[in-house]
Amino acid sequence: MKLYGSLTSPYVRKVRVVLIEKGLRYEMAVEGPADAAGNVARLNPLRAIPVLERDDGDVYFDSQVICEYLDSLNDTPRLYPGGGEPRWQALRWHALGQGMMEATVARFVELRKPAEKQDPAVATKHEARIAAAMAFANDRMPASGFIQGTTIGIADIALGTALGYVDLRYAHDWRGNYPKLAAWFKPMSERPSFVETLAPELKK
Repeated sequence: MKLYGSLTSPYVRKVRVVLIEKGLRYEMAVEGPADAAGNVARLNPLRAIPVLERDDGDVYFDSQVICEYLDSLNDTPRLYPGGGEPRWQALRWHALGQGMMEATVARFVELRKPAEKQDPAVATKHEARIAAAMAFANDRMPASGFIQGTTIGIADIALGTALGYVDLRYAHDWRGNYPKLAAWFKPMSERPSFVETLAPELKK
């Protein structure tokens, strides 16, 4: 398999963490979506990353679809519960992490504009979304361990990569405001899959 994407995208990182946790072999092709003649544009009609190209040439895109596809390839570990209430809870956590990523990306894009074209209200709106998501997670975070069950799951991966992206693009003292979330994130961020996929800017 070959994964196309950047080393800073939270969506790409989430997929890379899944690949590592599942023990799946893959080749990383560092490429963004901007090149109209590039592989991302060739393989994904939506021209967005990540893009997963299978060995048979078939392609999957959208990180949520890719993550669930990868989980179906083996059982060690299963990252998505099989069904019922546990599955719905996992998908809700995945949606929460995905939404945090989207808000952080939107804030970053707004603040990259020339100063005269920035809209402070847009950045403030996305900051409020991020804070509300963190408060939601903080209130529901277990005292220790994983969000669901006794092994890592998509809930942990989605939320962990979202928090890592906040550290990259919106560094602020969220840990002081959400101590339960911070306590959960510390050991998660030290897992080999998270260390290996850390954005180059954050590596010491």
